[in-house]
Amino acid sequence: MSAFGAGRAEGKAIGKSRRPGPLTMFARGFLKNPVMVGSVIPSSRFLIEKILAPVNWGRADVFVEFGPGVGTITKPILDRLKPDAKLIAVDTNADFCEYLRHEFADPRLIVANRSAADLGKILADNGCEGADYVISGLPFSTLPAGVGPAIVKATRSSLKPGGIFLVYQFSPKVGDYLRAEFDHIDRGFEALNVPPAQLFFAHA
Repeated sequence: MSAFGAGRAEGKAIGKSRRPGPLTMFARGFLKNPVMVGSVIPSSRFLIEKILAPVNWGRADVFVEFGPGVGTITKPILDRLKPDAKLIAVDTNADFCEYLRHEFADPRLIVANRSAADLGKILADNGCEGADYVISGLPFSTLPAGVGPAIVKATRSSLKPGGIFLVYQFSPKVGDYLRAEFDHIDRGFEALNVPPAQLFFAHA
């Protein structure tokens, strides 16, 4: 290899090593805006398995994820999703959105740097009439006043018949918002997570 080629390869290696890893990105996101991230530690594999358990992957044509962060749950969803399905990841954090676009080279993934309250418009902009499943780990108990109810209302309006809003939280506050829009809500709990998580499955 020529000196020029070696230098170029070394430069690429250095550039790659300087890109923040997922844990660093997640911690930065939490410190930058803890109100929107909720936890400094990504979800555990136990929580991921339990929150995704009710999903019928054969009918999951349009899957939406609120607050994907660095893709801790995005990847397991993509691993299970049909080849012709769509996963729309919605996050207000531009750094997380850029990270997802670089880390996941998957044509099924659409990253929207917008508010979850705009779900109806986001779906329409991407040629979707509705969502089969929506998953959220957004910290509803710390969101600005009015934002939580607006997100839940937009989700209920956007879910197809038989769809499910999958929510994992560290506070039960979201239950009040869900009960205002959904008639059928199942509950769950996952202790093997830091912190332990409360699970809500709201059926359209």
